[in-house]
Order: sequence, then structure tokens, then C-alpha cells
Amino acid sequence: MMAVTILGNNSALPAFDRHPTAQIVTLDEQLFLVDCGEGTQMQMAKYKIRRAKIQHIFISHLHGDHYFGLIGLLTSMGLLGREQDLHLYAPADLLTIIELQLKVADTTLPYTLHFHPLASGKLVENDKFRVTAFATSHRIPCWGFRFDQVKAPRKINPEKAIQQGVPAAFYDRLKWGEDYETKTGQLIANEWVTDAAPAPHSYAYSADTCYNENLVEMVKGVDLLYHETTYLKDLADRAAKRFHCTTHEAATIAQKAGVGRLLIGHFSSKYEKLHQFEEEAKEIFENTQLAIEGTTYRI
Repeated sequence: MMAVTILGNNSALPAFDRHPTAQIVTLDEQLFLVDCGEGTQMQMAKYKIRRAKIQHIFISHLHGDHYFGLIGLLTSMGLLGREQDLHLYAPADLLTIIELQLKVADTTLPYTLHFHPLASGKLVENDKFRVTAFATSHRIPCWGFRFDQVKAPRKINPEKAIQQGVPAAFYDRLKWGEDYETKTGQLIANEWVTDAAPAPHSYAYSADTCYNENLVEMVKGVDLLYHETTYLKDLADRAAKRFHCTTHEAATIAQKAGVGRLLIGHFSSKYEKLHQFEEEAKEIFENTQLAIEGTTYRI
């Protein structure tokens, strides 16, 4: 299962009960945190996100609305007794900031924080997923992230598994294609008790950026694309000057990239109502949805 849960959908200023950028990407049992604006851990508590299941955090760039909540989350994880390693992927300068914050607070994290400076290309890969970074066009160095399911889990047939004597404790290994050997040495073939896996899914998070058709190749063909739409189409000049995008520009990228669905967010605080964002984007790319806080979008 792959899904995206929106924790914050606003731009620089919290407004109208909308929060700065943060979202959770779920891939089977894995949770990934993408950006960590102010108030992220409060949103995680509100929407019952299990922070202990997060092993990877991705910070797109060093504008405050994308990372000001991070040090609070890192220290809270320590106060709650976290011991497992945590991997942080972010612009290189963020390490200096974190080390200074911990130093002046005389704080030592009880877990190992692995810091990975961002660069375009593959960030992490295993037999289940791959995450790659790509540069966007913003005022400061900024990256988007693409999440690809390398191998989708097979679907267990519980009736057949019970008939063949496969214990429930082995089901997770069945999902990933393993055969089961009984105590008597009989081999239960995986395909006897499972159904074929669906096609692998993909999600791309395009962080702050002005209109840039170089992004098309980076996000081509993903099932779901998140793209910023800070402004409505009538403010295209302002968007360009501030290195942001409009509804029509985000929808054009989605159309050119042939994505399955477009999710739009990072709304300017000048707008109280959001319905027009969706209406305008749909003028170019019909399968568009607003990124609404607390909503989980299954892929």
C-alpha cells in the first residue's frame, strides 16, 4: 500500500487553520516524513501518525516553512526514548544548524542521527523501495523527491494459507515471495497461498519551484504528483518573481509528464478559500485534487 497524508498545505505563513509544509508518505510498513514545517509534530499527534515508525526524513530546502519544526521533532523523539537509527536527507548546511541547536541546549540525542547531504540522484534503495532527489528551480538550492516501489507485496490468500498450515507469523515473509517449509520438511510454494502483486506504485513530491519543464522528465509517469501552486493563474508574474508556480503551471507539468493524478498545495496565505485552485488546475489537467490537511491520498 502506498499513500500520502497531508500534515501542512500552506506556504510561508500559517493562516486560516492551515499549516506550513509537511507530509507523510506511507509505503507498506514504512513511513517517510517529507519536510517539517512549524507545528508538524502537533499535526502528527492530531492525525495519529506513529513517529516511531519514521526512519527517513527528507527536507527539501532551508526556507523556514519547510524545516522549522524539525529540531522539536528530533528532540521529542529522544525524550520519548527512541533508540533506533534515524536518517535525515537535507541540504548540507542544515547539519551545522542542528549541531548548534543541540549544543546550546546541552542536548544529546539517545539515538544515532545519520545525516545525508542532498544531491540529485538516488538517496536510498532496497528490495522494496527507492527514493531519488531532483533539483527544482527556487531562490535557494531546493530538491524534490521521487518514491518508487521497487517490488509490490503479493496478496495473501488467508484461506489457502490456513489450509496449507502456514502460521500467521510467516505472512509478512509470504508477501515478499518466500516459500514456507513445514516442520516435517514439506515446502509450501508461495504461489499456492498468495496472489500476484499489483504493479509497483510511484509518487513524486515537487518542492518549491518556479515553472520548469526540466521537472517533466523527473516526475514522468508517476501515479501521483504533488506540485506547489502558491498562486492562482492571474498572478503568474508574481509567482515567477518569487520562484513559485500557479495553478495552470503545475497542471501543465502534470499534463506533459503524463502522471496519473495531480495533488496541489503550498497555498499562499493571501487566499482564505481554496476551491478556485482546483477549478483552475482542472482547466488543464482534469485529475487534480487539493492537498487537504488530515487527508490521506491512496495511490
